Amino acid sequence: MATKNYRNCVRMGNWNENIYLEEELMKDFLEKREKGQLLIQRNRILMTNLLKKVKLSSTGDGYVHYGDTVIVLNPACQDPHIDQVVFGRVALAVTPEEMKAHMSNEIEVPCEVTAMHDATPMGRNTFILMSMDGNAMGEPIRYGLDFGLATTAGFNDKMANTRIIIKHCHTNRALAANRNFFLRTYFGKECEVACHTHLDCYRIEKPLNYWVFCTGDPNDLSSLLVDKPRPSSEDTLVEKQASTKAQ
Repeated sequence: MATKNYRNCVRMGNWNENIYLEEELMKDFLEKREKGQLLIQRNRILMTNLLKKVKLSSTGDGYVHYGDTVIVLNPACQDPHIDQVVFGRVALAVTPEEMKAHMSNEIEVPCEVTAMHDATPMGRNTFILMSMDGNAMGEPIRYGLDFGLATTAGFNDKMANTRIIIKHCHTNRALAANRNFFLRTYFGKECEVACHTHLDCYRIEKPLNYWVFCTGDPNDLSSLLVDKPRPSSEDTLVEKQASTKAQ
């Protein structure tokens, strides 16, 4: 019968090495926590940035400009020629991969985009309209000019809050919200976005390709100007009469 040769308080094996290893692990944990490098902290930072409220740019001249912060909105539409599963208006949004969202506190590029139903201005669905050469910031965007989206006979200025077609520079294909497909993302079910020109029988782009650069309401930059009720004809007439009298 085996008998104990040592008391319970006697340590055996690599006990000293194990203690140092545990201390090093604790120091490493505390250091990462102080620097915000723990996975849960990184994920929390990324989610905070993606879901934080954002103020949109307001337009005084009716145009959008390089440097403006906008929502790229696909208006509500119904296409009888497709098996549509996504209805209502949807807003272009960045959608990082779930694994990368857990591993990083920043959006890694390239990053997938989808179209979300929530049009409330937030980090995910607001974009800055960037000049490709960086020298035109503040100038109106004209039809036919190139621009970038950062994570919001002659050329005419691009009107804000009106429907447009956005085309990819290299393929000349139009940006589309494919409403007959949805994707399961980290944020739930959202509409698929792709570069594909949907044409009707008259060779005209379908509403799936329509987008709107939505600016903010000057009285409340956290809301969309397109959601602001339009004044009735009577109110407009009163305003014109008041303006005429003031002059």
